[in-house]
Amino acid sequence: MDDTALKLSFASAMAEVDPDEWNAVANPPGLRFDPFLKWDFLDALETSGAATPNTGWMPRHVLIRDAAGRLKAAMPLYGKSHSRGEFVFDHSWADAFENAGGAYYPKLLSAVPFTPVTGRRLLVRPGPDETRLQTALLSGAIQLAEQNGLSSLHINFATPEESDLLSDSGLLLRTDQQFHWQNRGYGSFDDFLGDLSSAKRKNLRKERKKAQEGLDFLHLRGDEITEDHLDAFYVFYMDTGARKWGSPYLTRKTFTLLRERMADDLLFIYALSEGEPIAAAMNLIGSDTLYGRYWGCTEHRPMLHFETCYYQAIDYAIEHDLTFVEAGAQGGHKLARGYAPVPTYSTHWIAHPGLRNAIADYLERERAAVESDMDYLSERTPFKKGE
Repeated sequence: MDDTALKLSFASAMAEVDPDEWNAVANPPGLRFDPFLKWDFLDALETSGAATPNTGWMPRHVLIRDAAGRLKAAMPLYGKSHSRGEFVFDHSWADAFENAGGAYYPKLLSAVPFTPVTGRRLLVRPGPDETRLQTALLSGAIQLAEQNGLSSLHINFATPEESDLLSDSGLLLRTDQQFHWQNRGYGSFDDFLGDLSSAKRKNLRKERKKAQEGLDFLHLRGDEITEDHLDAFYVFYMDTGARKWGSPYLTRKTFTLLRERMADDLLFIYALSEGEPIAAAMNLIGSDTLYGRYWGCTEHRPMLHFETCYYQAIDYAIEHDLTFVEAGAQGGHKLARGYAPVPTYSTHWIAHPGLRNAIADYLERERAAVESDMDYLSERTPFKKGE
């Protein structure tokens, strides 16, 4: 590949990029389908007012085109004036740098806004030029940071393969963990329960029975989803968002755009009491994974969150031959419910040598602590020992 024939540019909105061109590098044939990387999803966040300069998200998407103007590679990238909605927490870094007289914000972030899901960030079709194009994307992002005097570049929830490339390129590696459920070829929820120890199996059955008392559960996908369903869900979402984050990230328009553009990639699970929804969970569907994203309720009942978000998701994954359920960030309570710890990765370019050295030292100790914690938790899954 002749690097001199490549043209680097930055888009200040997804609307400036042709959807088909973006989707061709974001979800090329032969790779796992990632609904969060679709142009439709990312543009919906921007168009609806969720991820815009007014909310502290300034799109600066990296584009690399060949001499003929064809898009060869892309990278979702945002200037950030804060660290909210990222789920990789660097607030202490910002505080330390600013207390020392530095300016941590604005910074650059490559991620899917408000979405702690592992996925590709260096969007390139597989092929002989893949590594060169990935390196060119990274160089372009760092160039943007340097030319604007920014403190840092953060690439969150990257794949293990990308994290290796990025850390080999000199970025600092950070690890954390989430809890994911894996389908081991189960034919039913009872088959999954059969893999658990006797005590855990009994506990889960009791939880499900308690949660389902007086309720019906409705799964909606595609054309089954209506604006009335979204109205009800938005009430749930706003309640949870206000309690957990202070101010919810997404707007009502976000959900309408997602339904209009990618309804087949959405799964809503509603809990109904006498036909009326009292809780719901929104999921997105990948090629082999069900991604739990948002949930909320207007009636607080025992175990309702576990049933709506975790067990109903497992039911759906088994019925539709999906391999994984990812139920969001954090949450050690998921362990007892069959969700096992898995590592997540982020990488960080820090401009200031002193800040970089301090963060590097911290991350070395943090990685050791995360690895130790994962080893501890992996020995305490609810599955039968020796299996």
